[in-house]
Amino acid sequence: MRKALWERIEEGELTGLRLAEQTGFKQAHISNFLNRKRGLSLEGMDKVLNVQHLSVLDLLDPSEVNKRASIVPPGEDEFDNVLLVEGHVAATEPLIRSMNVREILKFKKSFLRRLRPELEGNRDHWERFVLIKLDGREGMSMYPRLLPGAIVLIDRHYNSLKPYRKSDSNMYAVAKDRTCTVKYVEVAGNHLILRPHNQAYPVEVMSIEEDKRSADYIVGRICHVGIET
Repeated sequence: MRKALWERIEEGELTGLRLAEQTGFKQAHISNFLNRKRGLSLEGMDKVLNVQHLSVLDLLDPSEVNKRASIVPPGEDEFDNVLLVEGHVAATEPLIRSMNVREILKFKKSFLRRLRPELEGNRDHWERFVLIKLDGREGMSMYPRLLPGAIVLIDRHYNSLKPYRKSDSNMYAVAKDRTCTVKYVEVAGNHLILRPHNQAYPVEVMSIEEDKRSADYIVGRICHVGIET
């Protein structure tokens, strides 16, 4: 819990004084707890969790949770299960919860193993492959490479701008407006340039925040496209 609180303090989201006001504890009491000079009772810890909107799961190592609590068991045959989710879930959730699963599709293990990751930053605990279904605008913006209703497989362990193939531009799912948009991506100064394949659609420009880099906005590389006919 201390680690989670210190992370929020260092990010400017919280102060010891604010936490004391929220919990009703004296500031010295909170300071001593944060600096490991004293502990909190179970009731006190429950109060801190409640006011900071934290659960016990938020305090666990995500990689350990993933090992022990994956909602999809490994496939026992030549196929693996991959989860179809909404764009905002793909963009923000390291581990996919059952409540967010729209459908489960199967992919050959041999195909998934052949895909090369290119990971930047601390994302190796993220569930690697997820699927999203594109709406009409997203699909048409990348026409003819994509179509409305296409289901795309996202490799969330490939958030680098390094080309996967020299002769082809990577398509990426990018976190934008709390969901995913699928585009070609370039960096110009402190901006991300999101280019559609269909020139009838506009180029979009996103500012990269001061404490972030391009890889933080890239959800992953589009590594497979499925289109119903």
